[in-house]
Amino acid sequence: MIQVNRERYEIVEEKREGFNEEAFIGRFSDVLEKYDYIVGDWGHGQLRLRGFYNDDHIKATFDTKISHVADYLYEYCNFGCAYFIVKRMEPVEGEEAPPRFDGSSANTLKLKRKFSPTEEA
Repeated sequence: MIQVNRERYEIVEEKREGFNEEAFIGRFSDVLEKYDYIVGDWGHGQLRLRGFYNDDHIKATFDTKISHVADYLYEYCNFGCAYFIVKRMEPVEGEEAPPRFDGSSANTLKLKRKFSPTEEA
């Protein structure tokens, strides 16, 4: 299990010892938190991360469905490169789930601070 920010991930596939926790955490961006899976591949000594959704996710397009990850690896990754796939884990029962801002009405983002008329934004 790997924890980044408030999300936990488990490795579901790894080829050629592609997973490096330090590199994964270093390259991780908040944008990736919305995806169900993250694929990391190595090319020219650099780690590239790309997110994928479960096939039944409402925001999943053809290119972002996990069932098409093999196409991504074949078309966009160096032949025979080291890579890994991690899956976002569900929160443990009794553990508070981290807030998710995926655009649904139940998860609307609210500003905590209001500017006074004399302040500039």
